[in-house]
Amino acid sequence: MRVSLKWKFTLFLAGLLLFTVAVLSTLILQGVARYQREQMEDSLAQMVKTAQTRITGQYVTGTRIPPQTFMSVEGQKLAIELGATSGTRVLLYSMDGVVAGDSLPMAEKADVADALAFALQNKIAYLTEGDTLHYLAPLQGPDGQIAVIQFDSSLLAQNSFFQQLLRLFVYTGIGVLLISFLFGFFYMNRQAIAISRLKQETERIRMGQYLTSPGLLRKDELGDLSTGIFEMNQAIKANIQTQKQFFDNISHEFKTPLTAIKANADLLHMYGDDPSLVRESSSAIASESSRLHELVETALQLSALEKYSLENRPEVIWIDQLLEELSVRLKGKAEKAGITLRKNLLPATIWADRDSLIHIFLNLMDNAIKYNKPHGEVIISNRIVAAHLEILIQDTGIGIPADERTRIFEPFYTVHPDRARQTGGTGLGLALVQQFVEKQQGTIRVEDGPNGQGSTFIVTFRVYTPKSSNDCLQV
Repeated sequence: MRVSLKWKFTLFLAGLLLFTVAVLSTLILQGVARYQREQMEDSLAQMVKTAQTRITGQYVTGTRIPPQTFMSVEGQKLAIELGATSGTRVLLYSMDGVVAGDSLPMAEKADVADALAFALQNKIAYLTEGDTLHYLAPLQGPDGQIAVIQFDSSLLAQNSFFQQLLRLFVYTGIGVLLISFLFGFFYMNRQAIAISRLKQETERIRMGQYLTSPGLLRKDELGDLSTGIFEMNQAIKANIQTQKQFFDNISHEFKTPLTAIKANADLLHMYGDDPSLVRESSSAIASESSRLHELVETALQLSALEKYSLENRPEVIWIDQLLEELSVRLKGKAEKAGITLRKNLLPATIWADRDSLIHIFLNLMDNAIKYNKPHGEVIISNRIVAAHLEILIQDTGIGIPADERTRIFEPFYTVHPDRARQTGGTGLGLALVQQFVEKQQGTIRVEDGPNGQGSTFIVTFRVYTPKSSNDCLQV
């Protein structure tokens, strides 16, 4: 049997309040009963003290006779006097347990044999019978106990008050239960409705129906949860849109080399006896196949970098030495393209993954060569700004318009599509570079090149200050 959350909360709240009222009522009633008993005991003890004074005074001042004789002679008279004084029924017993006096001799006598036996041993005893309390106490003479006195006190008023108080707490408990149930039901119903709305929002997101605003505008945990669901909804929406755009772009990029490969394959099939056409088609197929392979590899690498935390092994890197090594690698390509590599590097260290840095700067330096002008220059330099190291890759090439610089790190976006196809560009290189830079806690931006010509890519990392000379041995 499924019980809704609002009923669970409502019953829990009602039960908790009922339990609280029951506990408080029990404690209060026990306290009242204890107070009444203590007050009665104090009152009866005072009455015993008064009777003791009266009887002792008469016993001592008269002719000294045995206690039993005294009680048989004076007992009835004393019982009537003490009954009139106390306003209760008084019975006096001699030491042999016989009634020596009764202020109400015609009234029915209760069976107090057990309590009397206890009182004859010089102890106080009492017992309750209906609405009457029988209180028995020893009376002392000059030579010890001489009698037992019994007060019959009515408990009718006390019991009536206690019953009224008990009924009051019962009615109060029932009232609290009903009121708390109603208030709890309406309040918890409101919370359950809010939770149901949140559940409906998650269901809409699951069905692809994205939210335009948070469903609950509240300043509590449910409001925070609603805001979190909305932000998650926005992130999912953006991610799906990005994925769709990525697949659209990659499908288009795959289609281009595949079309070229298919066209050249058809030419080979139709004109296989033409040696020059065979060479040209074979070269084109090889070139487009290479481009397609590079495109697939780069796309897989970018996807993996965005979804998974690739192995990252940071160490102390002398950035000037690393850039020198990479310049040597690209020297042949630069000379073949008629590009001059210039370096202006200061010794500096950063804490980063070496393989990631190699990928970043090889890509940027390669782009600076590919998109340069004949007899142009690529300038590689660094500088320290505050606690950060900026690495600059500058070229004197075709440049990047200012209004397109914010998009060049998007997958498949190219400023000059024709030039990219000529040089084998996939449009994924800079997107991958940005991912690697961010993985190393760095930033990358684009500015104008030297003297307003070409472009300058600036990669920024925090400067690493070695704590000892041993730190630098990791390079």
